[in-house]
Amino acid sequence: MTSQGQGAAREQAPVSLYPEIDEAALLRFVYSLESGDTAGLSATRSEEAAEARALLRMGRVRVPGEGGIELAGFLWRHRDGHAHPAIVMPSPWTDLGWLAYAVQGTLFALNGYHVLAYTARGFGQSGGEVEVAGPDDVADGSAALTYLLDQTDETVRGVGFLGDSYGSGISQLVAAHDTRVTAVAALSTWGDLGQAFYENETRHIASVTALLNAAANARLSARTRQVFEDVLAGQNIEQTLQWAEERSPYTHRDQLNQRRVPVFFANAWHETLFPNNQTLRMFNALEGPKRLDFSIGDHSGPEMSGILGLPNRIWQDAHRWLDHHLKGDANGIDKEGQLVSQVMWDSTLEPSATWEDAVGEPHRLYLAGTGAETGDGALTDKPENGWTRTISTGTDTPATVADSIIKAGYAEMAGNPKVYATRDISRSAAGVWAGAPLSQPARLRGTPVLHLNYASSAATSTFIAHLFDVGPDDSAHIITHAPFTRSDGRPGEQLSVRLDLQATGYDVRAGHRLMLVIDTQDPFYADSNGQGATLTVSSPDAHPSYLDVPLA
Repeated sequence: MTSQGQGAAREQAPVSLYPEIDEAALLRFVYSLESGDTAGLSATRSEEAAEARALLRMGRVRVPGEGGIELAGFLWRHRDGHAHPAIVMPSPWTDLGWLAYAVQGTLFALNGYHVLAYTARGFGQSGGEVEVAGPDDVADGSAALTYLLDQTDETVRGVGFLGDSYGSGISQLVAAHDTRVTAVAALSTWGDLGQAFYENETRHIASVTALLNAAANARLSARTRQVFEDVLAGQNIEQTLQWAEERSPYTHRDQLNQRRVPVFFANAWHETLFPNNQTLRMFNALEGPKRLDFSIGDHSGPEMSGILGLPNRIWQDAHRWLDHHLKGDANGIDKEGQLVSQVMWDSTLEPSATWEDAVGEPHRLYLAGTGAETGDGALTDKPENGWTRTISTGTDTPATVADSIIKAGYAEMAGNPKVYATRDISRSAAGVWAGAPLSQPARLRGTPVLHLNYASSAATSTFIAHLFDVGPDDSAHIITHAPFTRSDGRPGEQLSVRLDLQATGYDVRAGHRLMLVIDTQDPFYADSNGQGATLTVSSPDAHPSYLDVPLA
C-alpha cells in the first residue's frame, strides 16, 4: 500500500456502524423498564414497558466474565417458576453495548424467554480488552450463559444465542464450543474473518479503518491493535491470518455440525464489512437446520429498524427461528426453504429450498477487443481472441464499490442506489467491456465468475472488477464486484485468474446492458500496484477471457 493511501485510510472520518440508533431513546426505554415512568415513550413502547414490569424481574447486572473481569448486562427473567427457554445476546461492535438490544430483549422476554444481553469485553462499561471474538470472548459467552442459568433457578428449556454484527460471530463461536447452546441467530455476520480482511489477497483497508474508528472509545488489546495496524500497513499477513482463523466460525463448523445446531443468518447483498461470499461459505458448510435471509443494503442496515423497535422482517424471522427451535412452535419457518432473498431493486422476496436451487445456470460472455459502436470492449457470446488492452495504474475512477461504508446501504434501502456515470470512467485508467442491450430481463442469481488473463509491468498488482447494470442513458447501478491482488508475481508474467465476484440477486431490465469495468484503485482496498505500472489484459486462444453470469 502506498504511504499516501495508508494515510488516507487512517484519516477517514469516524464511522458509526449504527448511525440510526438513538441512544437517548433507548436509555429512556430502559429507564421506563426500571422505574415504571413511561413519559416520553410511544404508546407501543409504553405498553411493552408496563407489561414487562408486570411479568418480569428486570435490571442491570454485572456478569462475571473470563479472567475475573465483569461484563455489563441487562437481565429479563420470568418469576412464575415455570420452565422457559433462554436467550443470550452478545453486543454489537459499539460502545452502546447491551443497550442496542433493549427493545428486542424486552420483546423476546414478553414472548416467554429469559434474556440476558451483555456488553462484550473492552466496550462500554464492561471490563477487559477487545479481543475480536477470541477465546476470552467465547469463554465470556459461556460464563454469561452460566450466570443466566444461575439467576433463573434452572427453569430453562433450551438456549439460544443471538447477536448482530460482532455479537453474531461470538454467538456462532460460543455455540460451537458450548454444548448447552441449541440454536443461533446471527445477523450481519461473518464466516471467515481472514477472507473478510484479505479478500483475494486484497486488504480491506476501509472496513478495518471503520472498525477502528467505531471502537475509538473501546479498550483494544495490544494484539488486536497490532492486527489492525498490520492490515493497514500490509505486514505480518500470515500471522494475521492465523489470528483470524481461530476467530472464524468456519474453522469450528465441525462442532456445530456434530450437534446439528440450527443457525439463522441474515446478510446484505452489498455488505462492505463482511462480504457475503465468506458467509455463504459458512452457510453452505452447515449440515443442520439453517436459514439465510439476504436483503438490499449494507452492514446491519436491513435489521436496524428492528433494533429501534419498528416492524422488521429480519428480526421477525429471527424470532420465528428461535421460537421454532427453542419453543417448538409450528410457525412454518422450517418449511419455507433455506434461503429467502430480497431481489435488487424491486424488493421482491424469493424463497428457495437451498442455495443451490436459487443459483442460475452460468451464461458465458467473452471479453472482446472492441465493441461495434464504441471504443470499449464488448461482452459477446462467442470468443474474439488475440487482442490486448492496457490499463494505467495509480488513478481512481468513478467505478467504486460505494460512496461510503454503511451509509451507502441506507440509500439503497430507501430506493436510491448510487448512480454511476459510465461516460466519466477514464478508459486509460480502466478497461470497459459492455454487452448489447438485453431483449428481455436477465435474472442474475448466484456468483458471477470472471476468468481474466493479464500481465503487470510490476511484480505486484491489484485490480477491482465491477459488474454494472447500465441503462439506455449510460447511467449505471452496481450489481456486484470483487478485488484481486497478486503479491508474488514477476514483471511481465502472464497470469490466468479466476475471480469469484460477490454473490448477487439482481434483475436487469430489458433494454439495459451488462458492463464489466476493471480498474486498479478503490478507496475500499489497498493498492499493491507498482509506481507507474500498467496492466495489460488479453484473451489468448488457449485461455480466453470471459465472464460467467448465473442466469435463473
